[in-house]
Amino acid sequence: MKKSPLTNELLAAIACGLLFVIATIFCVATGQVGLGSMLACGAAGLSAVALLLIWRSVKTTEDRVIRQLQLLASASTEQLETDDLHDMCPQARALPRWKTPLELCFRRMKSLSDEAHELQQSRVRSEVKAHLTGLRHEQMREIVEKLSEPVLMTNQYDEIIFANEVAREIFGIVSLAEKTMAQDAIGSEGIVQLLQETRLRKTPTQRVSEIEMHDSTGDKHWYRITVGTIGQQLENEMGADEPNFGAVAVLRDISGYKAIQRRNAEFVSAVSHEMKTPLAGIKAYVELLADGEAEDEETRDEFLQVINSQADRLQRLIDNLLNLARIEAGVVNVNKKPRSLNELLEEAFRIVQPTAEQKNITLVSDLSPMYLGVLVDRDMIMQAAINLLSNALKYTPNDGRVTLRSRMQDREVVFEVEDTGVGLNSEDCDRVFEKFYRVKKDQKMATGTGLGLPLAKHIVEDVHGGELNVSSEPGVGSTFRIRLPTVQVAETVS
Repeated sequence: MKKSPLTNELLAAIACGLLFVIATIFCVATGQVGLGSMLACGAAGLSAVALLLIWRSVKTTEDRVIRQLQLLASASTEQLETDDLHDMCPQARALPRWKTPLELCFRRMKSLSDEAHELQQSRVRSEVKAHLTGLRHEQMREIVEKLSEPVLMTNQYDEIIFANEVAREIFGIVSLAEKTMAQDAIGSEGIVQLLQETRLRKTPTQRVSEIEMHDSTGDKHWYRITVGTIGQQLENEMGADEPNFGAVAVLRDISGYKAIQRRNAEFVSAVSHEMKTPLAGIKAYVELLADGEAEDEETRDEFLQVINSQADRLQRLIDNLLNLARIEAGVVNVNKKPRSLNELLEEAFRIVQPTAEQKNITLVSDLSPMYLGVLVDRDMIMQAAINLLSNALKYTPNDGRVTLRSRMQDREVVFEVEDTGVGLNSEDCDRVFEKFYRVKKDQKMATGTGLGLPLAKHIVEDVHGGELNVSSEPGVGSTFRIRLPTVQVAETVS
């Protein structure tokens, strides 16, 4: 059995003490030293030896404890993962009085190591999450920056803190590096007021309004602006949370929608007016008949003829409106077949010939000798051609000239109606295809509904994929030109 260093030192001290006692007894026996003196010296020697041994024992234990603590202090994370103290501090068993404190230190260091490891993992997760959040933030910012609709944001002090590219262009904002107040940068008082009123609300809210603005070129634009609150709960001086709102505004250009509204209103007004005129005539002559104003057969026939003509006018108006509505809604029944364009134009020419003769207008047919094949609906193209010819005859003075012409141009078939009438200015050329639009200066020349040319344009462009335009000069005449794909191209497209 292996003995500890302390046991060995104790045995050595006892042996020294015994040798000293034996030496003392020998001296006494020989009479060289007194017995009392020798015993006193022996006791002193033994005490000194004992004290030395005790000090050496304490010093050795202290060194062992320090070495174990040093081992604990220098332990790595991997070493602290073990659950057994003796794997890391093998001499702990030889220190029974220090085993419990060493065990407590070990457990505490292990707990702190586990917590540090968890904090490290949490930090890594937080860094990854922060990185992903930053990427999403930049992506969202880039998306908002590239939106076609203006977006701007103000803080609780009415300072603009964000404006995308479109908003900066509209409001002339050069940079947001310095403080930019909304009232200084935004030229619309209505928008500034809406932002402020929304921001000052006690609870999160959203408001919508329509505002008219001028762009850099002076053109008017209508915008539908949606303003909502943004912000967070901030702690005030009293320690209570209170809302601290900014505002974000999204603008949408609704100028086109407003133009459609205006045109619809004009359309309803024009339809009402166009219907009111024949109805008023019918009602007036019916009242005359009911009152007995037509005493003879000739007068009654005249009244009935007027009523019939006004009813026909009303019928034409309703038919044109229905045709336009069907074409625009895409529910019209279209029967396209390969046909000869010249044959259709010749038939339309014959239909309007009597009207030209009544006004003594020379109606000229200048059709191409080539076969011009087109894939069309016969009745619709006939109606478009008749509308153009009738319009030319209406606004060409007596003894004038109207020419119907056709030709092949590249891969398209072109036919024109050229007249020597009153002509149109540039504004009238732009608007002549609008529903119910009639040139004011020429309204007395002929009656009409203002739907013939719009209907022809819908037939040519929406139904047949062609093109209808006009070139004109006031006092000289007008040329209405229709382009249609040839039958080979039309069949390929179909």
